[in-house]
Amino acid sequence: MKILLTILLAAGILSAQQHPMVRTGLDVLAESNFSMFSGKRIGLITNPTGITRTLAYGVDVIAHSGTVRLTTLFGPEHGVRGDVAAGGSVDSSTDSATGIPVYSLYGRTRKPTKEMLKDVDILVYDIQDIGSRSYTYINTMAYGMEAAAENGIEFVVLDRPNPIGGNRVEGNILKPEFKSFVGMFPIAYAYGMTCGELATMINEEGWLAGGKKCRLSVVTMKGWRRSMTWAETGLPWVPTSPHVPNPETALFYTATGILGELNGISIGVGYTMPFQLVGAPWINGAQLAEHLNALHLPGCYFRPLSYKPFYNPMKDQLLQGIQLYLLDPAKANLTEIQFSIIAEMNALWPARAVLANASSDRTSMFDKVMGTDEVRKAINAGTPIKEILSGWKAELEQFKIKRQKYLFYE
Repeated sequence: MKILLTILLAAGILSAQQHPMVRTGLDVLAESNFSMFSGKRIGLITNPTGITRTLAYGVDVIAHSGTVRLTTLFGPEHGVRGDVAAGGSVDSSTDSATGIPVYSLYGRTRKPTKEMLKDVDILVYDIQDIGSRSYTYINTMAYGMEAAAENGIEFVVLDRPNPIGGNRVEGNILKPEFKSFVGMFPIAYAYGMTCGELATMINEEGWLAGGKKCRLSVVTMKGWRRSMTWAETGLPWVPTSPHVPNPETALFYTATGILGELNGISIGVGYTMPFQLVGAPWINGAQLAEHLNALHLPGCYFRPLSYKPFYNPMKDQLLQGIQLYLLDPAKANLTEIQFSIIAEMNALWPARAVLANASSDRTSMFDKVMGTDEVRKAINAGTPIKEILSGWKAELEQFKIKRQKYLFYE
C-alpha cells in the first residue's frame, strides 16, 4: 500500500511539473482580493464556467469576498447557473444563492440596458469560450462592451484559455451583410485568440456599434501559452453548454458544428458523442468512411458506426454514419472536415444533397454561421473543397496579420 501511495504521489508531482497550473483572470484577481474593484459596484456577466482553479464559482467568491459590492448578474445563453437548454430563452430573475438580481441577455434583450446598469460602475465578463466564431458568448461580450461604452462605465474581461489553442486560425472571414448573433465581426471561424485578446481587437478596430470604444481592461492569465492543450493548463473543465461536456468537444464543434445547422443530418447531439458523429437513416457508414479516409485529411480518421439518438428530432431512429477521430489535432484543419463530409455525401448520394435539399430557414442559418453564402453556393456547384479553402486564403492571412498586435501571450 505504501509503495502504491509513493507511486501515486510521484506521478502527481511529475504531472504537475509537466502540466503547469494556469491562473485565469479570475484567479489572478482573487489573489489580490479584487483590489481593482474596491469601492465599485460590480455587474457580472457569467455562467457556471466562471470558476476558480479550485472549482469555486466566481459569483459566490466575488459576492462573499467582503471587499466587493456585487450588485447585478447577467445571464448569457444557458443562464447564470447553466439551467437553460441550448437556444432556450433565459428569464430575468433573482439568484437563489446570493439574492442578487439576474438580467437575461439571451431572450428579448441581448444587450444590457441603461436600467439594468443603474447600480453598476464596472461591468465584468467571465465566461469560458470554445474558440469558434458562431459560439454566442463572444457576441454577448461584445454587446456588454457596447452597453458599457454607451453608459460610460468600465468593462473588464477576466481572461481564460482558448481550448482549441491560441495558434489555430482557420476558416473564412465573416462578411458584414451576414452579421448576426452567431457571427458579428470580420474574424476567422477559428480565430485563435482568448476572449481578452478578441475584446481588445473589437474595441480598437472600432467594431462596436457606431464605432464607439469602451473603457476596456483585461485581467490577463498567468502561465498560459498559445500552444497549450487544455490538459496542459491543469485547469478543471466545466461544460460550456450541455453539448460541450469536455474540452475535446470544442475541437469537434469546430469540425462539424456548421454541418449541424442542416436538417436531416445528425452530428451526434442527442447521443453520447456530440459533434463527433455524422449520421442519417440513408447513409452507408462504411462507404462514407472509405471515401473520407481516401482523402487523407491530416490528423483525421473516420470509422463507420450505427447509433440511435436518445433525443432531438431523430430520437430513436437507427442512423448510419461515421465517427470522427482526431488522431493528431495539431495537424488537422478542423474547418475543412465538415465541408469534405458534405462533398463526399453529395458524391455518394446526389439525390440527398444536404445543402441543395435543406429548407430555406436552415440554409439561411447555415449562411449566417458561415458568415457568407458563397460556400453553400460553391458546394452546390460542385466546386472542389480545396478550391473553396484556397479562395479565402488571402483574407485569412490578412486577418492573421491584423490579429497579431492584439495578442497578449507567447
